[in-house]
Amino acid sequence: MATTGSERTRVAPSPAPAASTAPAASAAPAASTAPVAPAVGLSARLRLGYASGSLVTGTFTTLPGLLLLPYLTDTLGVGAALAGAVVFVPKAWDAFLNPLVGRASDRTRTRWGARRPYVLAGGLVMALAFALTFAGPAAGTAGAWFTAAGYLLTATAFAFFLVPYVAMPAELTAVHRERMRLAGGRVAVIGVAALVTGAAGPALVDAGGGGLAGHRWVGVFGGAVIALGTLCVFIGTSGTSGTRVAAPEAPPAAVPAGVAEAGPAAGPAAGPAAGPAAGRDAAGSLRESEPGLRRRFAAARGNPAFTALLRCVVVQSVATGVLLAGAPYFAGHVLHDPTGVGALVAAFVAPNLLTVPLWSRLRGRRGHALASALFATGCLLFLAAPALPEGAVLLTMALAGTGHAGQLLFLYAMLPDCIARDSEGPTSRQAGVLSGLFSTGEGLGVAVGPLLYGLVLQLSGYVSSGTGRAAPQSTTAELGMLAGFAVLPALATALAVVLLRGYDSRSPRPY
Repeated sequence: MATTGSERTRVAPSPAPAASTAPAASAAPAASTAPVAPAVGLSARLRLGYASGSLVTGTFTTLPGLLLLPYLTDTLGVGAALAGAVVFVPKAWDAFLNPLVGRASDRTRTRWGARRPYVLAGGLVMALAFALTFAGPAAGTAGAWFTAAGYLLTATAFAFFLVPYVAMPAELTAVHRERMRLAGGRVAVIGVAALVTGAAGPALVDAGGGGLAGHRWVGVFGGAVIALGTLCVFIGTSGTSGTRVAAPEAPPAAVPAGVAEAGPAAGPAAGPAAGPAAGRDAAGSLRESEPGLRRRFAAARGNPAFTALLRCVVVQSVATGVLLAGAPYFAGHVLHDPTGVGALVAAFVAPNLLTVPLWSRLRGRRGHALASALFATGCLLFLAAPALPEGAVLLTMALAGTGHAGQLLFLYAMLPDCIARDSEGPTSRQAGVLSGLFSTGEGLGVAVGPLLYGLVLQLSGYVSSGTGRAAPQSTTAELGMLAGFAVLPALATALAVVLLRGYDSRSPRPY
């Protein structure tokens, strides 16, 4: 049954059972009814609603990535290496949690669909936890522990939002062009979120008086943006079940007497492709045969395209994490303009809004390689920043941002293609597990970035402060800030391009 992308997707009903006296040999062979997505255009409302979720992901990546490490080192007085660990540990916890969330959403059936309930609950809890992260009651050790607990709760809620959210595109459409449009909208709104929160965050800290008081305003602001994005994506994707439409109904096949019909509530597992365990038992309860989590991981490892994509996104996200964590230190100690961090962030994320349509004309691994070359070139040019005028530094940052926009677009567009190809195999309901692994890799990389940069600061002799203002630093520390900010992202990007070479370019899909 054909539907539009904005309509509620339905599973084709199973054929009615034949009479018990019908010989089994007379049954017509059943064609495969593996679930497929509708091959029609998605509505503007659905595309905008889905893209709104990037207000959540963009805020969560930008504000903590930009402000949490300096908040720990220059307001709470935590050592740079320990501060990096505080940023990293919650994402390490997500590495365990994300696949479990993905599996749970794969198995969920509600009137709101499989993914949307998690998106709503996770986003709203995350908004509250984000405000608590920057609501430190005091500086020093107590404030650091409070911040670590708040960030751990935020990261936990973020897993329940992000994993189902990332799984949605593969279930909304089977058309590669439409998936590119969904990815493009997501990247564009990430740019909006990063532009607004990246510029407003430091300004709110200053307007609130700096220190603990100023960061509390940042927490409230970030929580409000996260709540807004959550509600928009939940409402904007209403009318979709979160599961894909079944293929056209096969000719009726004889079914042994006593086997109950599996109606629409059976979801994509219904029909012959679901195997003999699918259907309803005598009590009317849904019965499904789904592979365990270990078998799902094994299936993911057997997908060479996804494995290469996962390795790439982990390493590439390290580069993003380093740039976000290092921007305040780069602005304050290398450029000697602490208020210039907002301009740096704006120059980096503005290309997300301007260049996505151009990047969309390219495809997959080759497009990612070109985008990565631009990104790495921009990063290496930062080494000349002390001798460049401010305008040239911003242009260099814009060059890196242009490459970053392309990297995000291609990685996000390749994921649903991997999920769709994987779903053609015997393990057909693991979009959540694959998106959970992808989200885990991306989150770990973003968290490893501040950890590595914090280690560079520590080794360079960075002096922490509990006053709310950065302490004067030695020339060695400033050189460490500059080298870490420029060289680490370029090296990570080069490695990411190499790792993506294992992507399965032989697939007939336009990856």
